[in-house]
Amino acid sequence: MIGALSLLGMSAAAGIAHAKLPPKPENVLSPDQALKRLIEGNERYTAGQSKSRSFTSTRAALVDGQNPYASILSCADSRVSPELCFDEARGDLFVTRVAGNYVTSDILASLEYGVAVLNTPLIMVLGHTSCGAVSAAVNTYDKQAEFPGHINSIVTELMPAVRAAAKSHQGTLVQAATIENIKQNAKRLQEATPILSRAVQAGQVKVVGGLYHLGTGEVELVA
Repeated sequence: MIGALSLLGMSAAAGIAHAKLPPKPENVLSPDQALKRLIEGNERYTAGQSKSRSFTSTRAALVDGQNPYASILSCADSRVSPELCFDEARGDLFVTRVAGNYVTSDILASLEYGVAVLNTPLIMVLGHTSCGAVSAAVNTYDKQAEFPGHINSIVTELMPAVRAAAKSHQGTLVQAATIENIKQNAKRLQEATPILSRAVQAGQVKVVGGLYHLGTGEVELVA
């Protein structure tokens, strides 16, 4: 009887352990491993070697939870799709998007959720070439342009990067401001209290910046 109870106990423990397995065990990565996987996925994408995926194969595993290995703060531009450019499937990336890829209070809260609840080890701020939001901010800086509705609120958020880039830059101001905006927002996330800064300091999370080149599909690390 004791032996039977022991076996039952072991079976129950095994069942509990199995139940606690993350939906995608392959997504349990260190920050460096997560960044390496992103880069390798982008290399497949730019080479035209993206994997063929079956959405039905992961549907059941993702019904009750998620454990994405990277969070992305991306521009809302329709020409930039994080899941495509990193050759990933559902459940792999936790994506937040806003025109100009800058940190808002809601986006910060979402990324904090990704780290504190989903245990995501990597955050990438993903900007892109020929960004209309950055171009609008530069036009306001250079020509005092004005835009209708709430578009000016985006310009206001991007203006610090434009001003910083204008002090000393090579190439066009739009190019320089795009990269500066990525760097500033990556730094803002690294220092965001209380959740992200603590996780970064503990080595649990890495925050990086990437520039998506519309012409090639390549994501260049810039921060």
